[in-house]
Amino acid sequence: MRRRPRSLVAVLALALVATGVSVNRTPSAQAVDTAYLVGRGISDITGPAAENGMMGYSKFGQNTTGIHQRLRARAFVAVEQATGQRVAYVNSDLGMIFQAQRDAVLVKLQAKYGDLYSERNVLLSATHTHSGPGGQSHNLAYNLSIYGFQKQAFDATVDGIVEAITQAHQNLAPGSISLGRSTLTNASVNRSRIAFDQNPAADKAAFPQAIDPAVTVLRFQQGGSDIGAISWFATHATSITNENTLISPDNKGYAAYRWEHDEKGVRYLDESQGFVAAFPNTNAGDMSPNLNLKPGSGPTEDPLLNQQILGDRQQQAAEQAYNGPRATITGSLDARMRYVDMSAVQVDPRYTPDGEAHRTCPGVVGASTLAGSVEDGPAIAIIPEGVTNPFFEALKPFKVDVAPWLISCQSPKLAAVPTGLLQATPDIVPIQLVKLGQFYLVAMPGEVTIVAGLRLRRTVAGELGVPIENVLVSGYSNAYSSYVTTPEEYQLQQYEGGSTLFGKYTLPAYQQEFAGLAKALKAGTPVPPGTHPPKPITAELNLQTGVVFDAPPPFKSFGQVLTDAAPQYQRGATVSVVFVTGHPKNNLHRNGTFLEVQRQVGGQWQRVADDGDWNTTYRWERGGLADSKATITWKATEPGTYRIVHHGDSKALNGTITPFTGTSRTFTVS
Repeated sequence: MRRRPRSLVAVLALALVATGVSVNRTPSAQAVDTAYLVGRGISDITGPAAENGMMGYSKFGQNTTGIHQRLRARAFVAVEQATGQRVAYVNSDLGMIFQAQRDAVLVKLQAKYGDLYSERNVLLSATHTHSGPGGQSHNLAYNLSIYGFQKQAFDATVDGIVEAITQAHQNLAPGSISLGRSTLTNASVNRSRIAFDQNPAADKAAFPQAIDPAVTVLRFQQGGSDIGAISWFATHATSITNENTLISPDNKGYAAYRWEHDEKGVRYLDESQGFVAAFPNTNAGDMSPNLNLKPGSGPTEDPLLNQQILGDRQQQAAEQAYNGPRATITGSLDARMRYVDMSAVQVDPRYTPDGEAHRTCPGVVGASTLAGSVEDGPAIAIIPEGVTNPFFEALKPFKVDVAPWLISCQSPKLAAVPTGLLQATPDIVPIQLVKLGQFYLVAMPGEVTIVAGLRLRRTVAGELGVPIENVLVSGYSNAYSSYVTTPEEYQLQQYEGGSTLFGKYTLPAYQQEFAGLAKALKAGTPVPPGTHPPKPITAELNLQTGVVFDAPPPFKSFGQVLTDAAPQYQRGATVSVVFVTGHPKNNLHRNGTFLEVQRQVGGQWQRVADDGDWNTTYRWERGGLADSKATITWKATEPGTYRIVHHGDSKALNGTITPFTGTSRTFTVS
C-alpha cells in the first residue's frame, strides 16, 4: 500500500515525576529488567461473519455479510518479581466489554491458573468498533437490535480473550515498561460541543480545541527487545458507518494492523510470536473521528479511506511517543476493584457542582438516546437530540411508563425506558483502579466525555498525590452501562446526556467511589468486593435462527468457482472470484481464514494474504433457502503468479459439518 503524507505530531517533554523517575530515551539498565516479568499475546475474536446483528449503532437489519478485517484481542501481563503481584490488561476489537464476557473469561482463567488472575487484577477493555458482531451481553437493551444473545459470537470473544491472556502468561520474561506521550489534533472532533460549552471555564481551558489530544503510550521490552505497545487516544471507532455490514476493527484496528503487520512484519496466521500493538480508548464519549460532523465524512467522503487515514494518524502519533522521551515505569503493581450499585449512590457534597448532597437513580434511557448521535450514527430520525420534558406529550407514543419519583430523580431527562428496573441495562457495575508503578488506570464501565474524564482523573490523582498526567481513564472497561457526562452536560440532554443512565449526578458518584478505591490503594488496604450483579431472566433470550442446512445450486458443488479470476491483472487492480459456499456460522475459522491469496514461489504456493488483511474482502450472500455464494476480492499489490483459495464448510440435514476448499484459476499480476 502506498504511504500517505502524515501530519507532524508534536512530542511533549515529560516532567520529572514526584517519585524521582528519570527520563531516558533507552531505559536499558539491567536493574530495570529484573524488576518485572512482562509478556504479550494476541488472538482472534471474530464472531459469525453472516446473519449476526452488528453491535454499536443499534440499527435493526444491520447484519454481518462478511469480513473486511478480523477482530483481535491483545493482552499484556506484568508481574512484580519481588512480590508476585501481577496485572493482566486486554484490549479487544469490540464495541464494548460486557459483564457476561468478563465473568466467563475469569471462570476460564481460574480453571487454568487458580486465583492468579481475578476480578481485582484483570482489566478487559474494548476499542469501541461499531462494525463487529453483537449479542454478547446478558442485558437485553444491548442485544435488542441483534435479536438477542448470540452464543457463538459470545464464545468467540471469550475464548479469544482467554487465549490472548494465556499467550501473554506463557510469554512472561524479564523486561521493562516505559511511558511516553505525544499529541494528536486531527483525529477527533467534539460531536457535542453545545454540551461541552456548558462546563466551567476552568474545565474547558484544559481542552482549547474541545478535544482531548493526548496520546499516552506504554512500551514493553524484554531484554532490550521490543515486544509491544499500548497506545491510548480518545476517539470513537466510527469511521465506518451504519451502512456497513462487513466485520471491521475500524480506525483503531487499522492502527494496530499498520504497526504490527506493515511496520513489524507480523503475520497473524504464523506460529511465531511478534510485536503486539493495542489501541484502546480513553474518555471518548464526545469524541468523533468524523471530522465534518456527519457519518463517514472527514477528512474525505470515503469511510474506508477515513478509517485508514485516522488509523494511520493514531499509529504515527503512537510511534512518536514510543520512540521519544520516556519515563521508566518503576514501583509496585497493584489494583483495587469492587461492584457499585449505581442506582442508589448517596453523593457527598464535596463531589457535586452545587455543593449539595444528591443521589443517583436506577438506569433510565432518555428520549435523546433514541435519536442516536447524528454525527456518527442517527437512529430514529423524528426524535431530535436535546429532548427534555416540555416535549413529553408529543413523544408519548415512544414512552414506557416511568414512576414519578424516577422521572424527578432523572430530571431534566425525558425518561423513555426504565432499563435499570427491567434489568435491560445493569445498575450494578464494576469499578477498578490499576497501578503500574507510577501510572494509574481508572477502569470505567462506560463512555466518558473528556471533561467527565478530566474530573475523574483530578479526583483520583488528588487522593493518590500524583500528577494528573499519570492517571488515565480506561473507557469501555469490564462492563458497559452507556455514557457518563458532567452534570452540566447532562442538563442539555444531548445524546450523551440522554444516555447517562443513572441521572445528573452519575459522574460525581463515580468520583466518590473511585476516591475510595484510590484511598485503599494508597494505604495498601483491601476493599470489600460488593455485590455481583444478578443474571437477568432474559440473559440468553435469542430470536435469531441458526443454520438448518446448506445445499449447492443445481448441478453445482461446494467450492466450485462461479466467477473466475481473469488470466492477467495490472498491479493495483481488484481481483474478484465467486465460489459456491456454505454458511460461515458452520465454522468461524477463528485463528484461521475463509480465504487465501497464494503466490507461486519456486514451484510452491505460499500464502501472502488472508481475510485479516486490509487488501482483501470476504462477502457472503444467500442465494435461496439453503444455497449461498462467497465473493472474495483482493487488491493486487505485487507482480507475480497467484491464485485465490476459499475455505468453507457445509452443513447437512443431519447436522454433519464438512469442510471444503475451492481454488481459482492461476493468474498473473504485472
